[in-house]
Amino acid sequence: MNKLFTPFQLGPITLRNRFIRSAAFENMCTGNTPSEMLHNYHVSVAHGGVGMTTVAYCAVDLSGVSFDGQLYIRPEALPGLRKLTDAIHAEGAKASIQLGHCGNMTHFSTCHCMPVSASNGFNLYSPTIHRRLKVSEIKQMVRKFGEAVDFCREAGFDCVEIHAGHAYLISQFISPRTNHRHDEYGGSFENRVRFLNEVLDEVMLHAKDDMAVVVKTNMWDDCWHGSDIDEGIRVAKEIAKHHVHGIVLSGGTVSRSPMTILGGAMPIKTLAHYMPMKTMWWLKAALNIPFVGDIMTPTVPFHELYFMEQAKRFLQAFNDDPQLANDPKCPTLIYVGGVQSGDNCQQIMDEGFELFQLAHVLIKDPDFVNHVQQNAHYHAGCNRSNYCVGRMYTKEMKCHECVERDGEVIPCNIKREIARLEKQAHESMSKK
Repeated sequence: MNKLFTPFQLGPITLRNRFIRSAAFENMCTGNTPSEMLHNYHVSVAHGGVGMTTVAYCAVDLSGVSFDGQLYIRPEALPGLRKLTDAIHAEGAKASIQLGHCGNMTHFSTCHCMPVSASNGFNLYSPTIHRRLKVSEIKQMVRKFGEAVDFCREAGFDCVEIHAGHAYLISQFISPRTNHRHDEYGGSFENRVRFLNEVLDEVMLHAKDDMAVVVKTNMWDDCWHGSDIDEGIRVAKEIAKHHVHGIVLSGGTVSRSPMTILGGAMPIKTLAHYMPMKTMWWLKAALNIPFVGDIMTPTVPFHELYFMEQAKRFLQAFNDDPQLANDPKCPTLIYVGGVQSGDNCQQIMDEGFELFQLAHVLIKDPDFVNHVQQNAHYHAGCNRSNYCVGRMYTKEMKCHECVERDGEVIPCNIKREIARLEKQAHESMSKK
């Protein structure tokens, strides 16, 4: 347990321990501006003992915004973010922010333009038509990522995390499922990772020697015609060439296999209840039809550390590559997925990972890290109903236990769903 609470050098910054709050979307920025709720949540997590907390999914441009409660890079956000990073630092933690672009995972009413992607098409889950980016627009988007790093430095962040997974824009270029281009950005693997490489070149140029850079990537897409594990390893090695400081190993596709990302079952009734009628009326209606929701978001049986076996393949691939193994600037591979207890944290260290990210337990219990320091076997008791995820289309990220404690009423049918899904997750963990 001692190693968990030792400092770690992540590029130019030193983390006080090995715990990182992952970039789980908070939906706490009404009007796309930092709120008191966002401030209080991340400060509570920093006070709870993490080495670094990550503000989730800040779009580099308005065209990349998926939710009304999401940040995007603009001057109006600067004062609130500066206040937030100062408060995080006062608690002894480092502050990171995730930068990305949702691509086609949005709607005109949210991003105020026709959604863009690697290729033309129709996104059933928005639903919306989207268009391919012109080469000149790709170059402009690359510059926006670099400018966003400068903005984040001014806002007081120590680290940026580039989101290159989960079928958002960078991933839409990488995956053969969504990239049907016939120019220098499509076709071969080298062409499909060109946008990623250009973004990382620009990011590292702007990060200079005072900001850490982490990249979230997919180990595999877990959908038809998507990238598999072998291609995921190739992508991770491309990322490593840029000498970023960390690579977060995730997986899954938000519009095809969301429960691969989250683990467990999607709370369909919760999702339908909180989904906005204005932009997602058809999906809201479909989810209320028996069994349709289960078909659209199939359950992935939950078990603790559910990405471990896949992540170990990446760790082995990096260790077996002489060029990477002997490179002092080789990025640290960061584990994420299903961390529930102090024992889980110790197992991650034992498997050879130096850092890991966690979110669900910090939604329920912001003091999780302090509890683990006091009790090596502490378990957060998160029973994985994923209620916190299901409500995020129109409400802030919040555990159902915290919702009820704060006096908000949860409808009876959703309470029954929570109980059923928690029992299901418990049985799945027992079998594992």
